[in-house]
Amino acid sequence: MFFFLLTCCFSFLFFYKSISLKPIPIWVLEMRLLSLWSCKDFSFIPFTKSIRTIFLSLTHSLSNSRMSPKMKNLKFKVDCVDVKSSEMSILDLPDLVLECILEKIPPEGLCRMASVCTSLRDRCISDHLWENHMKNKWGTVVGPSAYREWQWHLASSKGSIFFNQSKPKGLFGYLAHLWPLALIRSSFSNINKKRNFPPIDSVMSWYLALESGKFWFPAQVYNRENGHVGFLLSCYDAELSYDQRTDTFQARYPPHGRRASTIESGVTWDRVRAPPVETSPHDLHISDCLNELHPGDHIEIQWRRNKEFPYGWWYGVVGHLETCDGSINYCRCHDSDTLVLEFNHYTPGSRWRRTTVNRKDHREEGNEADGFYGGIRKLGTKEEILTWKKLWPAEILE
Repeated sequence: MFFFLLTCCFSFLFFYKSISLKPIPIWVLEMRLLSLWSCKDFSFIPFTKSIRTIFLSLTHSLSNSRMSPKMKNLKFKVDCVDVKSSEMSILDLPDLVLECILEKIPPEGLCRMASVCTSLRDRCISDHLWENHMKNKWGTVVGPSAYREWQWHLASSKGSIFFNQSKPKGLFGYLAHLWPLALIRSSFSNINKKRNFPPIDSVMSWYLALESGKFWFPAQVYNRENGHVGFLLSCYDAELSYDQRTDTFQARYPPHGRRASTIESGVTWDRVRAPPVETSPHDLHISDCLNELHPGDHIEIQWRRNKEFPYGWWYGVVGHLETCDGSINYCRCHDSDTLVLEFNHYTPGSRWRRTTVNRKDHREEGNEADGFYGGIRKLGTKEEILTWKKLWPAEILE
């Protein structure tokens, strides 16, 4: 690290000799080092001070070497006054500039920055900064149902659910290092206190609750139970908790009939999504796309083994009627009341390969042998379709 800093100093010296510069204000140097300080441990602060001292010394010596003795004497008097009057802190920057800097700092850096002073703390816990981090990390996983669960927790809980860790790590390690853990816990005991850190109803608290893994939230999991063959190309509701050590999730599935609740570990991000619709897994989804479906469209359809099971969402495509040869010019399948659905990951002739539903009067259809088909939703984006195709089984199922 020292040699890296020394190299930076010599690079600066070479650049300085090539052009004529005025002495660099102290606050400019502080700003150049701010991003490094916010992303490294506090032990890095002495290095930044050393760099600033070296830069200032180089600037001062080089500028003095180009002046006459009389000018040097005059400049020395002026510098003695300017150093006291012109030195700035980071808080003296315009609000817009400071906000732009804080927006670039990761969550760990914001937690560190919040320890500097009250003013920076108030800025670093502001909702609009943490909303960006929420969207970037949790946007594809957390939906309205998860947020409602969090709001219910705030209304019903009197304490924190995610700071009760003997050896906090990650963001919680930073917070525990900067503020006594007892103080953090006590701040959550009274939501009306003005000096809560972080405020329990803030986006920062919402982010940290998810990060901690102590908060279980509703979402959906593709190919549940480690790709169990009976659930390939399906997506089921579950409660998830995040494991920051492995950057994966635990999934807790609801019981299926007499079958006990199942917990799956090591669920990766690419197998998790926020529920695309607000329909309960025990309720029939009201289909609003049946009249616009054409052969080749990609869909998801609710399916359950029997009436005691919750629905899962299964991937399929709209097919052609048996009387249609599939010709683009002569196909009229979209005008028929009968809608053909195909599940091409099953072999031709399999009872799971193909089914039909009524466009005009579609409710739950099926039987105890083949299961029950429920509501249908059309996939509207290429990203959704691509996600399903990435999960395609290596071999066609029987």
